[in-house]
Amino acid sequence: MAGPVVHRTFSLERAYPAPPARVFAAFANPETKRRWFAEDAGVEVDEFTLDFRVGGFERTRFRFVGGAPMRNDTLFLDIVPDERIVFAYALTAEEARTSAALTTVELAADRGGTRLLLTEQVAFLDGVDGTASRRSGWGALLDRLGDAIRRVD
Repeated sequence: MAGPVVHRTFSLERAYPAPPARVFAAFANPETKRRWFAEDAGVEVDEFTLDFRVGGFERTRFRFVGGAPMRNDTLFLDIVPDERIVFAYALTAEEARTSAALTTVELAADRGGTRLLLTEQVAFLDGVDGTASRRSGWGALLDRLGDAIRRVD
């Protein structure tokens, strides 16, 4: 029997020293997105596919070194170039779906750079409140996004 669903909403904000078009491109370009989103020390990426368009999808199959297989399946619901990306995604550990989320990324020009606001509405399907872990994970990813944007200079 499934446990209770835990619903949470959180937001994270970052400022990047690059125009919105460049930050947006780091989400849209498959090679760049794979580098900052999927690849990391201690992670083995089995598959990364990105079809960045409304109705398109992103699929990541990975495992932490020595760990069980994980999946991230994403559907892009709304894309406004250089301004907004809205997507739904589900995380699966082995064969158990652990969460489903609706995420909005908003980009705004700010003092010669970009202010990014990420808002996530998540349902933790295993009955465990994983908000702290999810916030931390997105925080690290947004920091890696900043590194990827700066590396292009």
